[in-house]
Amino acid sequence: MSIIEFKSVTKHFHLQQNKTFKDLIPALIRGQGWAQSHTVLKNVSFSIRAGESVAIVGKNGAGKSTILKLIAGVTYPSQGQVIVRDQVAPLIELGAGFHHELSGYENIFLNSAILGLHRKEIEAEVDDIIAFSELAEFIHEPVKRYSTGMTMRLAFSVAAHTTAPILLVDEVLAVGDYDFQQKCLRKLQEFKKEGRTIIFVSHDEQAITEFCERALLLHQGKLDLDGTPDQVLARYHQLEDAKE
Repeated sequence: MSIIEFKSVTKHFHLQQNKTFKDLIPALIRGQGWAQSHTVLKNVSFSIRAGESVAIVGKNGAGKSTILKLIAGVTYPSQGQVIVRDQVAPLIELGAGFHHELSGYENIFLNSAILGLHRKEIEAEVDDIIAFSELAEFIHEPVKRYSTGMTMRLAFSVAAHTTAPILLVDEVLAVGDYDFQQKCLRKLQEFKKEGRTIIFVSHDEQAITEFCERALLLHQGKLDLDGTPDQVLARYHQLEDAKE
C-alpha cells in the first residue's frame, strides 16, 4: 500500500492585486475583484510507497514546495485528494517555528513540541540535538542574535531528531557550510537505511542522483515525468534548453 497518494490534485492560490488599503477601497467600489487566482498544480496524481526516497524536480515556482505543504497538511488541495497514511516531519521552512526572543535551548523544546515530540522525548534528545547543531557555545543566547545559518542549523538539528516515518526535506543542503551540509546528508542517509520515506527537494543534482531512486518532474503545474533521477534531470534540461 502507498504511504502517500495524490489523486487528481489541483491547487489554486489567490494573489492580491491591490497592494494597499488605499488601492483596495476604490477597486471594491467599482466592483472589481481584490485578488487573482493562480493555479500552481493542475490535476497531479502519483503515489509513493513506504521507504522510498523521491526527489521533486522543477524550476522555481513549479509547485515543489506546494506539494510538500500539501503532504504536511499546511495547506489543502483546491480539488482532488491528498492521502497521507503516517506521521510527517517537515524539514521545510526551517526556523519558521522559532521565537526569536527565546534562547536556542528554549526553542529546541518549542520547535520539538510543534513537530509532535513529548517533553520526555525532547529531554532525552536535547543533548544530541545541541551536539549535532555544533552551537553549544551559543545555545543559551536569544535566537535573535543568531545568524541565518545558525538558526537553520539549529532548526535542522531539531527536525532531524524526530521519529516520524515520513520526512519532507526542502533545500536542507543550503544549511550552513560545506561540512555541515555533508553532515546533514549523512543524517538523511541514516534515515534512508532505517526505511523512512523521504520526499526530497533540492537544486543539487548530484545529491538527487546519489540519494534518490526516483524523481517527479513538475512543469507548468503538471506532472511531466515520473522516473529515475537521471531520466527526470535529462528531461528537465531538455525543457529548459527548449526555452532558449
